[in-house]
Amino acid sequence: MKRLVIVGCGFLADIVADALLAGLLPDYDLVGVYSRSKNKAERLAGKMKKNGRECKPCSSLTELLALKPDFLVEAASPAAMKEFAISALENGTSVITLSIGAFADIDFLEKVRRTALANGTKVYIASGATGGFDVLRTATLMGNATAEFLNEKGVKALRGSSHYDSEMEISKKMVFSGTASEAIETFPTGLNVAVAASLATVGPDNLRVTMESTPYFTGDRQRVEIKNDEVHAVVDVFSATSAIAGWSVVSTLQNIASPIVF
Repeated sequence: MKRLVIVGCGFLADIVADALLAGLLPDYDLVGVYSRSKNKAERLAGKMKKNGRECKPCSSLTELLALKPDFLVEAASPAAMKEFAISALENGTSVITLSIGAFADIDFLEKVRRTALANGTKVYIASGATGGFDVLRTATLMGNATAEFLNEKGVKALRGSSHYDSEMEISKKMVFSGTASEAIETFPTGLNVAVAASLATVGPDNLRVTMESTPYFTGDRQRVEIKNDEVHAVVDVFSATSAIAGWSVVSTLQNIASPIVF
């Protein structure tokens, strides 16, 4: 049985915990959870305990890593990923991350790569709200590839932010245009998938990213387009909520444990 812990105890963490309780992750035992909110950690650990599973609500990352987990699911933020990733990998703990935006920092990405290699651990990038990484990577390997990324949001998601404009209420409007590196600096959590797509293709400094707002649109649309001399591929995903991100972690955990890997 592989020992599993989770950092971040919100909606996405619940999806992973519920999948485990439903028998979808039979190779894992959730032994600990951590959140900056003590109440959230205790709530998630309490859910596990009510279902006959012992799970420790930890008050620090040090306490969490002391449980010697095999895998750590990160469902918090790029800032949290930067805070604990190196320590986790040095602890012998592989990381499944949703906060791929942290890897727009190439120096951090290289440090993570070196640390994982030195300690026999890995970082698994969950697909989150997009996908098709296998096709994107293959087309890039073929050479001479260009790639673009489009994110479409409803105006509701931008109200109250510095990017809001009243014109968004009545017409489609471009909110951002730039590289994936610039995108994650502007939207630290809202464009994680753009960085994931960039790592699978032409890199954070080369992937062109556009964000658009659309009146009355609900949810998120992520569209990645890649072209080379022989291939033209489009991965276009709409998600009404962020649940797909949590389920992508469940899928990644199943792949890790499975003798047949998708």
